[in-house]
Amino acid sequence: MRILSGDLSKMFIVKGLEKILADKEVKRSHLAQLRKACETALEDIQEELKHEETEKSTGSTSAALPLPRNYSANVINAEKHYLPFELACQCSVPRVVVIALDCLQKLIAYGHLSGTSLDPHNPQRRLIDRVVATICACFTGTPTEESVQLQIIKALLTVVTSQHVEIHEGTLLLAVRTCYNIYLASKNLINQTTAKATLTQMLNVIFMRMENQAIEEETTFSNPENPVEPADVLKREAKLEALEIVSFIVDDIVATAVNDASTEKEIEGDTQSEGGQSNGGPTPSIVSVCSSSLPRVPSQDSVDTIGGTSSSGGDLEPIGTSNSFSHVLQKDAYLVFRSLCRLAMKPLPDGIPDPKSHELRSKLLSLQLLLSVVQNAGPVFREHPVFLSVVRQCLCVALSRDGASSVTEVAELSLALFLALLNNFKAQLKKQIEVFFREIFLNILENPGSTFDHHWLVMQALTRICADAQSVVDLYVNYDCDLSAANIFERLVNVLSKIAQGRHVVDLRTTPVQEKALRIKGLECLVTILKCMVEWSRELYINPNAQSNIDAEKVKENHTEENEGHGYINGTLTTPKQFEAIKQQKEIWEQGIVMFNRKPRRGLQYLQSQKLLGEEAVDVARFLVTEERLDKTVVGDFLGEPDKFNKEVMYAYVDLLDFNEKDFVSALRHFLEGFRLPGEAQKIDRLMEKFAARYCECNSSLRLFASADAPYVLAYSIIMLTTDLHSPQVKNKMTKEQFIKNNRGINDSKDLPEEYLSQIYDEIAGNEIKMKAHSSSALGNKVSKPAGAANEKKRRLLWNMEMEALSSTARQLMESVSHVHSPFTSATHSEHVRPMFKVAWTPFLASFSVGLQDCDDLEVSTLCLDGIRCAIRIACIFHMALERDAFIQALARFTLLTANSPITEIKTKNIDTIKTLITVAHTDGNYLGHSWLDILKCISQLELAQLIGTGVRPQFITGTPTSPTGANLAGNNLNLNLGAMNLNLNLPGISSSGSNLHLSDLPSVSINSLEPSVKESIGETISQSVVVAVDRIFTGSTRLDGNAIVDFVRALCQISLEELAHTTQPRMFSLQKIVEISYYNMGRIRLQWSRIWEVLGDHFNKVGTSSNENIAFFAVDSLRQLAMKFIEKGELANFRFQKDFLRPFEHIMKRNRSPTIRDMVVRCVTQMVHSQSDNIKSGWKNIFCVFLLAASDNDEAIVELAFQTINKVVTELYVTNMSAMIDSFQDCVKCLSEFACNPLYPDTNMEAIRLIRLCGRHVADQPALFRDGGAQLADEMVNSQLTSAVTNLGLIPEEERLWVRGWFPILFELSCIIGRCKLDVRTRALTVLFEMAKQYGSTFRSHWWKDLFKVIFRIFNQSKLPDQLSEKSDWLTTTCNHALYAMVDVITQYFDLIGSLLMDDFIAQLLWCVTQENEQLARSGVNCLENLVISNGPKLGDDSWLRICGCVDKIFHLTLPDALLTWSPHSAPAESDNGVKDTQRLFNGLLVQCQVQLELIHTIDNIVFFPSTTRKEDADLLASAKSISASQRDLDLGTASSFSVYLRFFCNFEFCDQGMFQFMSTEHLLLMVDCLAKSHNFARQFNTNSTQRNVLWKAGFRGPVRPNLLKQETQSLACAMRILFRLYHDEGRQNEWTMVADKLTHLGKDALEYYVTLETESHRDAWSPLMLLFLWKINQLSDEKFKTHISWWHQLLCELVSFELKPELRSLLRKIFLKVGQVFRVIAAAP
Repeated sequence: MRILSGDLSKMFIVKGLEKILADKEVKRSHLAQLRKACETALEDIQEELKHEETEKSTGSTSAALPLPRNYSANVINAEKHYLPFELACQCSVPRVVVIALDCLQKLIAYGHLSGTSLDPHNPQRRLIDRVVATICACFTGTPTEESVQLQIIKALLTVVTSQHVEIHEGTLLLAVRTCYNIYLASKNLINQTTAKATLTQMLNVIFMRMENQAIEEETTFSNPENPVEPADVLKREAKLEALEIVSFIVDDIVATAVNDASTEKEIEGDTQSEGGQSNGGPTPSIVSVCSSSLPRVPSQDSVDTIGGTSSSGGDLEPIGTSNSFSHVLQKDAYLVFRSLCRLAMKPLPDGIPDPKSHELRSKLLSLQLLLSVVQNAGPVFREHPVFLSVVRQCLCVALSRDGASSVTEVAELSLALFLALLNNFKAQLKKQIEVFFREIFLNILENPGSTFDHHWLVMQALTRICADAQSVVDLYVNYDCDLSAANIFERLVNVLSKIAQGRHVVDLRTTPVQEKALRIKGLECLVTILKCMVEWSRELYINPNAQSNIDAEKVKENHTEENEGHGYINGTLTTPKQFEAIKQQKEIWEQGIVMFNRKPRRGLQYLQSQKLLGEEAVDVARFLVTEERLDKTVVGDFLGEPDKFNKEVMYAYVDLLDFNEKDFVSALRHFLEGFRLPGEAQKIDRLMEKFAARYCECNSSLRLFASADAPYVLAYSIIMLTTDLHSPQVKNKMTKEQFIKNNRGINDSKDLPEEYLSQIYDEIAGNEIKMKAHSSSALGNKVSKPAGAANEKKRRLLWNMEMEALSSTARQLMESVSHVHSPFTSATHSEHVRPMFKVAWTPFLASFSVGLQDCDDLEVSTLCLDGIRCAIRIACIFHMALERDAFIQALARFTLLTANSPITEIKTKNIDTIKTLITVAHTDGNYLGHSWLDILKCISQLELAQLIGTGVRPQFITGTPTSPTGANLAGNNLNLNLGAMNLNLNLPGISSSGSNLHLSDLPSVSINSLEPSVKESIGETISQSVVVAVDRIFTGSTRLDGNAIVDFVRALCQISLEELAHTTQPRMFSLQKIVEISYYNMGRIRLQWSRIWEVLGDHFNKVGTSSNENIAFFAVDSLRQLAMKFIEKGELANFRFQKDFLRPFEHIMKRNRSPTIRDMVVRCVTQMVHSQSDNIKSGWKNIFCVFLLAASDNDEAIVELAFQTINKVVTELYVTNMSAMIDSFQDCVKCLSEFACNPLYPDTNMEAIRLIRLCGRHVADQPALFRDGGAQLADEMVNSQLTSAVTNLGLIPEEERLWVRGWFPILFELSCIIGRCKLDVRTRALTVLFEMAKQYGSTFRSHWWKDLFKVIFRIFNQSKLPDQLSEKSDWLTTTCNHALYAMVDVITQYFDLIGSLLMDDFIAQLLWCVTQENEQLARSGVNCLENLVISNGPKLGDDSWLRICGCVDKIFHLTLPDALLTWSPHSAPAESDNGVKDTQRLFNGLLVQCQVQLELIHTIDNIVFFPSTTRKEDADLLASAKSISASQRDLDLGTASSFSVYLRFFCNFEFCDQGMFQFMSTEHLLLMVDCLAKSHNFARQFNTNSTQRNVLWKAGFRGPVRPNLLKQETQSLACAMRILFRLYHDEGRQNEWTMVADKLTHLGKDALEYYVTLETESHRDAWSPLMLLFLWKINQLSDEKFKTHISWWHQLLCELVSFELKPELRSLLRKIFLKVGQVFRVIAAAP
């Protein structure tokens, strides 16, 4: 049954009053007022009860429903009867006070006492404020009874948390202050714990209400018509509903406090029994504080303390605070938070504080409460500017002091608070976080005097920070990439690295266990950082063993497409590249600053060279003013230098300072805080002089100083005063009077006001002039190191001094940035990790390497291996080759597999390292690049260890190979130059002594000879997990991407080479794996496979050419298997994958001279041809190349097998499968050519030529295949320089493919056979070549003929060999001679097509032949010219005739034996064997030239008059002349009829010849005449030079007879006369008769003149035919022509009469004279 609300309130009141009255103390006289008030209240209640019963009886009210709690009557009744309880609370009887407080608490809890009405005694406040004041007044300090304290706590908690009561501002602060004071004053542990829990609950309610009110207001504002309660509001209201029954809450708090108190007592007892803190392990961690009832914390600045004053010396309430709150709840929270911050700011007393002192307990409680508030901070608290201001100005300042506190508990809470601030407020506290990291965290860790407890606390805090990836990356982005900030991330990693390596100096009290704990914690932090970096970049990682990236589908929260990949600073988009550029610029600045601090000018020059600093003095001055990292002493010295530039900088420096409206001392402080005054007086003088001038300039309106001299002297005086007052070395301090006296008359001989100087003295005495606070990183060097102190007390004292100095500096720096708000970048891009890792990878590597080297602890090795694995992952993701290689090499070395380490040194950590290395290979294979080499080398060596573990007999274990280059890739030492760290790691157990057992000694190892521990470690290598993991590396290679598989294969090939390089025991482990992965990866796309095979093929090339036949045989056989499988897949047209795949066969065949291996290669290829011919496409090229190499072999079996196979190809496969083999046709022909050129097998030579001819038939039968087979690159042709210009363009046009891919290779290879083989073979090849040209030439294009003849002309190039070769003469006589006549036949057959095209080239070739010293070839050349002209003369045009005539002229000129006229024995070489040979060679050449001259004369005669025509004419002429001589008598008697008939016969004969005369122009004929005349003149000149002829005769020229050129002399002139007389009789050339007649006249006259001078009979006899011809031709002239010419010749003809002439000549001469008489009518004409 439910009780009515009114009844319930009356029940509470009545029972309470009755209990009060029942107490015996109330009956005393001094409590009469209380007793009377209680009685009066009871009477009033009785009246009210009677009145209610009357109303019920009349039915005025219904008892069916209870009255509402806010029913006004109930409230009024409760407030009306408040006085007795107030008086009870004011009495001094604890029992009465407890009763009163309990009743008030219940009335408030159930809503019967709201106190909303005004206080009748003080209308300025509400009744509830009076109630709270009454409750709080019950606490009078330490004497207050414990029960009363507990009841006060209950009542205040009810007031603060009740929904029916509202207290704000001062009243709320009073309630909180009272609970706070109870905690401090109470000696009861239960009450302390209850008070503390109550305060925590109060704060939660206060700040929760503030946040809920903001949410409600926002919801109402967004939807005013239909407000919807958010889920958060409902949850919080439900939570507040639970607070109604406060008694349950309080009881629960009390019960919890009792348990905590008993536990703390036990802990204290244990601690005291141990004599203080334990040295056996770490102290309680921050994590425990933050993970229990206290959540996270941020940080800010303080304002107001509860019942106390600020430690900062004043009120720091932000401007406009009273008007900054939108609701009173916000102000309540602000006031409470500000008070707690001020409490936290209170300094602790000097020395070691008492743990039970109020100061320490107050600080601890305030920090704990602040921790609770900050950890549960909501949006309003995190974003409201007033709260942020308090956090910056108060909380952060307090933490900066307490963070370095010597009290562990204070430092622990301060660090926990900082972590909370970092979690919730880092965007608003950028500068404060920097100060805390730099001055607290890092200084404690770097300080050698820091205790273990402080180290441990900081390390735990860093562990939490490093566990948050966002925080880690933000540290780097906001500080390391900020030009004005410290390198927090880099410095943090370096410090942690030193701790992890055990290189940091620790306190002497630190035990080895604690040192190890610190090292492990340092490693944990480093590993956690790396894991965060891996997590941050996980989106870029691709796992080759997963179908999708790890967590790739997860996108970071609040990460939108618009800002993905960028950071934001105040809305400005900032990319990782921009951050990286800033970081690089910062590094340059830092380098310049370091150089400046050493040598200022060099530092400035460096910065100016980097374009970061201007060269003007004002730029340098601005740099000195703004840069705080400069050494202040160096700055002061630089500014004080007397150089001109230094002065300019100093003037600009002072001019940049603003002294406007500043008093003199403040201005001087501002001036001196940027640098330290130099020690030289002159430097100080210059600085003070400029300062005084600047101050007067800025304060010109100030009438205090008459000139700049006064502030100049005063500044000096103030500096001296500062030194005097604050220097501990000065014992007698300067007094104020002395100071005033020292400054008399400095103001233009006048005194400054004494009051002014007195103020200056007081200010300096109270506040020393010093430089502004800066980083205390250098401060630790100034304080003596506690670790080196003589005793514990002194160490403690020095440590406290150092921590105090650190705290002071941190506080000053924190205060200086309390009003500064710097933009904060929230990193979002994964690319930030790359520069982060680049900065920190060397400390990481050093830490993990030292950890693995020095420690065998499983936990340490596990952390190191995890760290190395994460580092490798990062380096892989961002393709950082150097870093990746360094970590993998370190990991590989610590496996002790690649080093020369003894087997006995292999431990569990080495086995774990091996497993880690295998895991890296499995998970990061896509990124390893050339680091695969180190991994696979370890796996190769692991196989040796596995063989030992399996107990394989030594003879079956191969040794460790030596590097082919002789370099040991895994040396004894791991030397790493890691930037600032120079790490020299001597790997454990690595020794070069012969007593140790190394992996290279495995062949002599027995598993039973090893120690059990070593045997266990070795046995671990053959465990199923290791074996499977290693096998997964190779089977998993199929999942590697295209680049990774190439790197993997390349590394595996290199390891294989090293294994095979062992001279005595080569291993084939890696070679077998190569074959395996080739099978696994053959299914890849062709583009990837081609890249893989590029590496594999090169490896098979090297292995296949090994001097070890077993290795080479294995390689060839493996290659065959792979090739067969690959070829089975087939190939599409125009691809070359097969060609690349089969290329190793070709290489092995070319480089390996072992008959066994060569035979194996040929058999493998033959098998492919027989079994896979249908699938082979581009591979035919390699097959023919293999056969090409086999064709030149000396082994008959190899040659026979290869030729049989190629015979099958040409005779069978070309018939059925020509289309698939068309691209390799050229290679087939070249291969046949090589078979034809092998001199050891003549039968094969002829058969090869036959097959080449058969190939020509295939080309002729299937021309379409060659045209349509696809364009081939010109570089596939044999000697492409011989092809037409079209093919040299790159791609062959379709119309040219038949020639380029079909005919040309055949004809070219035939020419090669001609040039290389013996006479019978080359003759056969030459015959086939020209037969094919004749047979198929009709299908050739004109430029094809040009290419063909270039090939044919190569035949003659063979004769350009040195003359010493005996083959030259045979070559010229046989092959060249044959080729010349064959060319003429071909040209004649296709003259219409190729005549004009090839005429110049053929003539040039003829010229070359004619100029040779081989008589046969030279005469053949002339004869070929004759045949060509005679056969094709009618088809020749004027240009062709001109070229031919020009050729004749050149031949005449080139073959003219001029040396016959000039040679003499004196010009000949010395008489020696060589000299005789040279002379004979010269004579032979002259003889050939003479023969060519004579042959050429005959050729001209045959061309003009047709062959044999001249000889027949001469014979007939001689016969006719004889007959005329015999019948002279008849002729004289007048019987002229027979003679006339004879003349007519000759005339008809002459004009009906078949020569080329009628096709040649007069110009061409006259050119021939000139050539003949030159030849005649030369011969005549020689024949008339008897002396020269005798010289040559004596020298042996032409044997025993004196040399002469009579034939050349007479026949050349005869031919010329025939041509001229023929021209003179040609009626069609009458226009040229005049010119012809002139030449004829002179030629005849010259001949007659020469004839009459001949002295010898033999010479005249040689001229007889010529004279006979000449005289006969004169007789043939017409009377008119005869009359013209006879006048020139008549006298000479008359001279002939004096000679003894032959009858024939006399008869003809007689006829001439008779005709003279007839023509000139001297005698009568014949009838």
